[in-house]
Amino acid sequence: MLTVAAAAALIVPLAAAPSRAAAGDTGATAGRGTVSSVPQDGDARTRAHLRALARELVDEGMPGVIVRVDDGHGRPIEITEQAAWTRKDHRLGADDEVREASNTKTVMATLVLQLVAEHRLALTDPVDKWLPGQVHDGRAITLRMLLNHTSGLFDYTDDPALAPALTGHDSHVWTSKEILGLVAGHPALFPPGTQWSYSNTNYIAIGAVLERATGKSLASLVRDRIARPLGLRHTFYTTGDAWRSPHAHGYEPDAAHMPPDVPPEFRDYAGPRHDGHVDVTGDYLTAAEADGAIVSTARDWSRYYTALMSGRLLPAAQLAEMRTTVPEEGPGDPDDLRYGLGIESEASSCGAVWDHIGVVPGYATYNVTDPTGRRTASFFFATSTLDKEEHRTGASLMDAVTCALFD
Repeated sequence: MLTVAAAAALIVPLAAAPSRAAAGDTGATAGRGTVSSVPQDGDARTRAHLRALARELVDEGMPGVIVRVDDGHGRPIEITEQAAWTRKDHRLGADDEVREASNTKTVMATLVLQLVAEHRLALTDPVDKWLPGQVHDGRAITLRMLLNHTSGLFDYTDDPALAPALTGHDSHVWTSKEILGLVAGHPALFPPGTQWSYSNTNYIAIGAVLERATGKSLASLVRDRIARPLGLRHTFYTTGDAWRSPHAHGYEPDAAHMPPDVPPEFRDYAGPRHDGHVDVTGDYLTAAEADGAIVSTARDWSRYYTALMSGRLLPAAQLAEMRTTVPEEGPGDPDDLRYGLGIESEASSCGAVWDHIGVVPGYATYNVTDPTGRRTASFFFATSTLDKEEHRTGASLMDAVTCALFD
């Protein structure tokens, strides 16, 4: 549910400066690395470089890594690396299901734009048209502002009241109305439409609008409009701990191994404990909705990105709206990052790409595509926080994955 330039106190996206106390047996011989058993096409040096970075991350303390790159020529590269101590829980596979976290926002934006194409919604609609009285300044905030994070709404994940829900200790399932009510008690960050600030609250409101406009649940909308038409058997919307197939386990440090700068309310996760970690795979994320509730696989997401960028999911006019961007203005954001409607653009050194990052406890994902959708890539980290060494290596892997798209 967290991504790009925003984060809750405990979860910092890869683009910022994550910190995590390394723990467990993750020496050079402790990892389990695999490449797809089918002979791979493409540049062997690229494969070797990606595998070396993934192994380095595990050596530095990362519980597990998945990398998948499809450069549009031959078979995709698929790599996994896993710390030895995690094998008792699960043998990591390249097509395991993972929590996509804030990558969910791209799907929510796709659903909104499909309804815009059907003249059931308009990007200029004020939020109050669909959620009267539920959003502060809802008559001035439009759906476009929610989608591109220019609404000025406070990010609900920054409210300490949500800490138990984010750490697996809160059995109460927060509704969108309750979250929006909590946010209403916080002042706006700026007048609507005047600045950019990443806020998960925007997509809580978007999810509520989608359900109000269609009379259907978000789970059914994702299933009927995205997953089934594209044959995505491992892509679904869930706020619970349900999994459909083999899935990657996610971990956080236990309280004794938590970095000292982590706030007290985020030092203790629910879940089984071993090897200095808490297995948060089964935690019920009781506050993750339209901002981060989708589960998928690297292979499924590649197919989704291909369909999205090729125009299969959206008419040309709505795809152009999705790609209409504003500059990101978060702390430390480089000038080449811009945010569209549920998706980010970057003018990387290797070529122009569209991407998104997603982070929830135990899961960090990065999905990227070229503008045509013919080249796609993903990586997954089995934790949401990194120490300085892991951050440097993780950033190097992000760059390498992006450049691998362009062979």
